[in-house]
Amino acid sequence: MSDVYICGLGAVSPAGWGVPSLSEALDKGEPLPIQPLERPGWAKPLRARPVPNAGVRPAFVAHPRLRRSSPLTLYATAAALEALRGLPPAMDGRFRLGLVVSLQNGCVQYTYKFFDEALKDPATASPLLFPETVHAAPASHIAALLGNTPVVYTFVGDPTSFVQGLSVAADWLEESLVDACLVIGAEEINWLSADALWHLDRSAVIAGGAGALCLSRDPKSSLGVRMAAITDSHTYSACFPRLQAARAMREQLGGSGSELLCDGLGGSARADAPEAAAWSDWTGPRLSLKRILGEGLMAGAAWQCVAACDAVARGQFRAANVSLVGGHQQAIGARFVGAGQPSSAT
Repeated sequence: MSDVYICGLGAVSPAGWGVPSLSEALDKGEPLPIQPLERPGWAKPLRARPVPNAGVRPAFVAHPRLRRSSPLTLYATAAALEALRGLPPAMDGRFRLGLVVSLQNGCVQYTYKFFDEALKDPATASPLLFPETVHAAPASHIAALLGNTPVVYTFVGDPTSFVQGLSVAADWLEESLVDACLVIGAEEINWLSADALWHLDRSAVIAGGAGALCLSRDPKSSLGVRMAAITDSHTYSACFPRLQAARAMREQLGGSGSELLCDGLGGSARADAPEAAAWSDWTGPRLSLKRILGEGLMAGAAWQCVAACDAVARGQFRAANVSLVGGHQQAIGARFVGAGQPSSAT
């Protein structure tokens, strides 16, 4: 992989708005409080870790494209703007910014509102709600806010799609299609998504928010972190089960005991089994974000990468590895190192 540097990080999570809030919660290592989430027809509520109120209304909400946008778009926008702080001002219009937004559920709040109205009375259902149900809506809004974004993609898949977005961004930079690229993973929650997750994993606690990485080939704008490697996409099949895919990813990613491992384990014996088995020989430090923040789906994958890069940027580790074993798609990993470190583990 050609030199690709991390020049900005952004996050909105159950810990708060901003990377410092995320880092503080992860440093403490204590699971964040769980809040009840009412489900119609159920006496017992579901469990969630929602994003807390921002406190001060973000200025960008006044933009015409964001006045009616879904919370997912607001989370993604806040993370994107935080990640862009390290870039030089692009007032001359010549700076080209790529944008990749990855989602799993998408804008569930407006999807629920639209179909709720349509089922109650199709003749009066508001057509103004429908655009916000489209998966590409958040990327469209953010591109309109940021301006000169010549290439914009939306990825829909399980959380491993976020790392695929990093790979695509690296390709764009290598081909000089863009000068920098934002890669964002975001999710919002309501009882619909929490109920769906409950049926798949009774122990999981759903969470909302967003994470963003800004990539560039300019070392001067770097946080001191370089994206050293992304593994192949080891997809599942009847002949290549999740455990085998997870082990193939782990072998390709490498890493040593002095480095950080940001894994996707959440505490469920059944759901975690393939990834736990693949990394059973890891003796070094590790960080399991889901145990602290909850199951953030695509946002959770972004938080893993943000946490890995932040740990390297703060000098806590010389390298950090991100392991993702998706629920239905693939196993894939990413490796981040200090800007002066070699790509491979030693």
